[in-house]
Amino acid sequence: MELVSAQAMLDDAYKRKYAIGHFNLNNMESVRAFLFAAQEANSPIILSVSGGTAKYMGGYQTISHMVLDFIKYLKITVPVALHVDHGTYDEVLQAIDEGFSSVMFDGSSLPIEKNLEMTSEILRRAHMRGISVEAEVGGIGGEEDGHIAKGEYADPKHCKMMADLGVDFLAAGIGNIHGKYPENWDGLDFDLLASIKQAVGPLPLVLHGGSGIPEEQVRRAIALGISKINVNTECQIAFTEATKQYFLDGKDLESKGFTPRAMLAPGIEATKRLCIQKMELFGSVNRA
Repeated sequence: MELVSAQAMLDDAYKRKYAIGHFNLNNMESVRAFLFAAQEANSPIILSVSGGTAKYMGGYQTISHMVLDFIKYLKITVPVALHVDHGTYDEVLQAIDEGFSSVMFDGSSLPIEKNLEMTSEILRRAHMRGISVEAEVGGIGGEEDGHIAKGEYADPKHCKMMADLGVDFLAAGIGNIHGKYPENWDGLDFDLLASIKQAVGPLPLVLHGGSGIPEEQVRRAIALGISKINVNTECQIAFTEATKQYFLDGKDLESKGFTPRAMLAPGIEATKRLCIQKMELFGSVNRA
């Protein structure tokens, strides 16, 4: 099975009021964990790569080949999109040329006119190849690849301008942040989300920073038009905690317990379980 554009899966999610999970790759183990989860849950999935991960894993072409080979080797039959997360202009163009099926250009830190101009060129190049495009308006707060941002609330007028370009889905800041949420977090701004939805019409919206948002807020966001939810931090924590427990239990001292495959297996399983839990929350189980 080949990689697919994320457009069709998000259009279906929007129409049927559920969301597709976007899960960030961090290493080979995460590729296996997420593909196992998607197949077991019979759910479409978006696998995503940040610029930092691309450098760590050998570049966009290496990752696209790895994911495709694993899809074939593991006999994965559910739809899988391979997506660039918060890509720069150059990163997005490189991923388009090196096998990715979906891209996100993050021009949210630019003046809106420049964001629109660069997004328009990316749309032209990506759509020629059947690649879906996500854009962003109103920066998402928190930490991403070492960059810390306070976060912004998107302007519905800017969201409409981006929607009118023909993007396939749109990320808009509504109080969500990357990483762990502080105890004094105000929660998602649902009034703003409703205003954005009214401005952009039937365009799927994206919720970044999906780790740690209370489940009732996630469900409400989906009901208001969120069709893609990004999850990374919770998966990293699940992997780390399971690996840590392996050593606390002394498993590394048993037989061949010191081998990397053995010590990383609990992390893969924990990541898979969490991924399936998110798919259940998002409503994407048995939607493949």
